[in-house]
Amino acid sequence: MIPRVLLVTGAYYPEISSAARQCRDVARQLAGRVQFEVLATAVDRSLPMVETVDGVTVHRLPIEVDSARSRVIAGLRLAAIVARVKRRVDLVHVHGFSTKNVPLTILTKTFRMPLILTLHTAGQDDPASVKRRGGLASWAYRQADLVTTVSRQLSNDSADGGPAANVIEIPNGVDTVRFRPATGDERLALRRRLGLPIEGSQILFVGFFSRDKRPDLLCDAWIRLAGRSADPISLVCVGAAESKYFEVDPGLAERMRRSARDAGLEDRLILVEPTHAIDDYFRSTDIFALPSAREAMPMALLEAMACGLPCVAYRLSGSTDVLVEDGVNGILASDSAQFGAALESLLRDRIRAEAFGARARKTVVERYSLDRTADRWLEAYRRVLSERSR
Repeated sequence: MIPRVLLVTGAYYPEISSAARQCRDVARQLAGRVQFEVLATAVDRSLPMVETVDGVTVHRLPIEVDSARSRVIAGLRLAAIVARVKRRVDLVHVHGFSTKNVPLTILTKTFRMPLILTLHTAGQDDPASVKRRGGLASWAYRQADLVTTVSRQLSNDSADGGPAANVIEIPNGVDTVRFRPATGDERLALRRRLGLPIEGSQILFVGFFSRDKRPDLLCDAWIRLAGRSADPISLVCVGAAESKYFEVDPGLAERMRRSARDAGLEDRLILVEPTHAIDDYFRSTDIFALPSAREAMPMALLEAMACGLPCVAYRLSGSTDVLVEDGVNGILASDSAQFGAALESLLRDRIRAEAFGARARKTVVERYSLDRTADRWLEAYRRVLSERSR
């Protein structure tokens, strides 16, 4: 029997988030083996309420994140959609923990629909963070038939104080055909097409402009590095610099521009809005940098590694240190001095950098390919449905 699954996520194509892209990629990978429908919130009110994306029906809940009235209306619409689709859905798979989890859990209990909860975000989806939301949130958190996590740290946190002992780890997966190394000629052609500097080296950052992602820390390291280099070095940052999303700090981008201008590097700092063509930016660059202070399973790092890029990341227990073996397939830093030194060492020693990139690519192909992740999702669906049928 083909499982019929309602995916519930905070965003879905064409809106951009790591979880949204992972859901869409896995849904396409499992086409013919799982029948999906999607229920997603949407901050872009111009998007249709119901749309077909890649053959999957997508139901959207328009929401204004700073409006209590909008959240109430979205909750009522959520209930109406779940009631409408319940006869053609075998289970609900919700991604992340937010205000929608409480009403959604009540609905799945009422309609006797099994529930899978996937935890994506450190500092938001873990038991301690949910507990701060109150008793109802903690109750909803414990009701899942199965909990899946994308990282070792989230698995440990959930096993210690989460919903149940019924916790399995399913890492994020990467399309290793789309995210693949570029030849030198391809890299130059991409830079020309994207309007990026052709000369010199390029460092890439991908992520929200937030205090946890710390693009400003990378900017400071880049300015120091560029000041010591005889060759030009560009910093390309792809991500939301201004957004109603609670994590985004709109002041970071302006402070980075000001710092680059003061250093005479304004034309070498390129800020790019979120894009569906993110693979082009990975494949156009020389080094990927992840200065984050908080991550679970960073998709940007996985995608950079899949593209054969030498990567520098801050050491985060149960997260980046699972993906990157320091000095083997990348470099892990514990402070800003180490972070800057690591970037400089990779720019100076291109042979070593290429070796890191090749090993990084091998790591992703062997352990984090999209087909492996999709197969694990399917196993989880079959497991929950089998247990419910006993």
